[in-house]
Amino acid sequence: MIYRILTLNSISPRGLARLPRERYAVGPGVAQPDAILLRSAELEPAAIAASVRAIGRAGVGVNNIPVEEMSRRGVPVFNAPGANANAVKELVLAGLLLAARNLGPAWLFTRALTGDDEAIEAEVERAKKRFVGFELPGRTLGVAGLGAIGVEVANSALALGMKVLGYDPQITVQRAWQLSASVEQALSLEDLFARADAITVHVPLNAATGGLVNATRLALMKPGGTLLNFARAGIVDDAAVIAALDAGQLHGYVCDFPNNALKDHPRVITLPHLGASTGEAEENCAVMVADQLREFLENGNVRNSVNYPEAVLPRLPGTTRFCVANRNVPNMVGQISSCLARHGINIADLLNKSRGEYAYTLIDADGTIGTELLGEIRAIAGVLSARIL
Repeated sequence: MIYRILTLNSISPRGLARLPRERYAVGPGVAQPDAILLRSAELEPAAIAASVRAIGRAGVGVNNIPVEEMSRRGVPVFNAPGANANAVKELVLAGLLLAARNLGPAWLFTRALTGDDEAIEAEVERAKKRFVGFELPGRTLGVAGLGAIGVEVANSALALGMKVLGYDPQITVQRAWQLSASVEQALSLEDLFARADAITVHVPLNAATGGLVNATRLALMKPGGTLLNFARAGIVDDAAVIAALDAGQLHGYVCDFPNNALKDHPRVITLPHLGASTGEAEENCAVMVADQLREFLENGNVRNSVNYPEAVLPRLPGTTRFCVANRNVPNMVGQISSCLARHGINIADLLNKSRGEYAYTLIDADGTIGTELLGEIRAIAGVLSARIL
C-alpha cells in the first residue's frame, strides 16, 4: 500500500526522509491524501479531504488546525511537544538578559551616534548611565506552565543563579521527573506574580489562558519586574502591559509577537516569532511528527495527539489490526466485540483508551475482517472512524 501525505509548508528534508519513498507519496500536490503534514499554514475544515485520517503539525501549537472539527471526524491531530524546547529556552534566556541589561535600547542608542570617534566616546561616557541594568543571580523567575519548554527554562534559570517558582496544576509525571527539585511550587498564578521579579509564560492559548497576563496580575508584581512571552500573543493583554510599563510597574517586556501597539515602545523588545526558528528545532519537529504519522498510518498507534488518547499496542504476528475512533460513551467496546463475534472473529488483543469526549480502540483479531463487518462497525452510533490495517 502507498500512503499519500500532503505537505502544506516546507518540511525539513530530514523529517521527510523518515517516510520511505517506496511506501509514501509526499508533496504539496498530493491528491486524496491519507494525512496532512504542515507547520504554520492555516488549515480550513472545508479544505480537508474526506480521505484524511491524520494531521501532523511539525511544531507545538495547533491553533492553525481545526482540532475540534477533526475530533468529530475521528481524525487525530499530532504535534511535536519538546522537539523545539531547547530553541525556545535559549531565546527566553536571551530575552532575560536583553531586558536585564537594557541591551535593545543601548544598541539603538549606539547605532544612532554620529561624529568622529572622540565625539562618540564622549557621548557614550555621558549617556551610559541611562542603560544601567541588573544581574540575574538571586532574583526570582516565575514560570507559568511546566511542559517541555517551561521545565527547561526553569532548570536553566537555576543554573544562572536565579531562584525559580513554577506553577502548573496539570504538570505530567514525566515533566515532574525532569524538573529540578530546587524549583519551588507557587500556590496559584497570583502567588507566582506576587513573588517573582520576572515572569515567563509557557502555556497553550485556549479559553482558559487567553489574557492570563492581565492588569490585575501585573499589579501584584514587584515594581520593576520583567515579563517574557514566547508562547502565544493572546496569553498577554498588551494594553495592560503597556500601562504597567508606563507606570513603572514593569521594567521591560520581551516577546515574540510584534504589533503596532508594542513594537515602538521604548521598554518593549519584540522579535519576529523566532522561538522555534533554528535549523535544529525544525529538523527535530519534522522528524518527530513524521515518525508519529507513520506509526499511526501503518500500525494505528497514537502518540502525542492533542485530541485523542495515547494508545500504543504492539502488533501480534498473524493477526489483523483494526482501529476505531469513537465518542466516549458506554458499551462501545461491547458493541464492537459483538460485531466481531457475530462474524466469528476472535479478539487476540485489545486496547481501549479515552480522553474527555473521545476514545480510541485498537484490536488485533484472528482472521480476516471484511468490508461487511467494517461497515457494521462504522454504523454503530458514536463511531467516528474505523479502518483495517
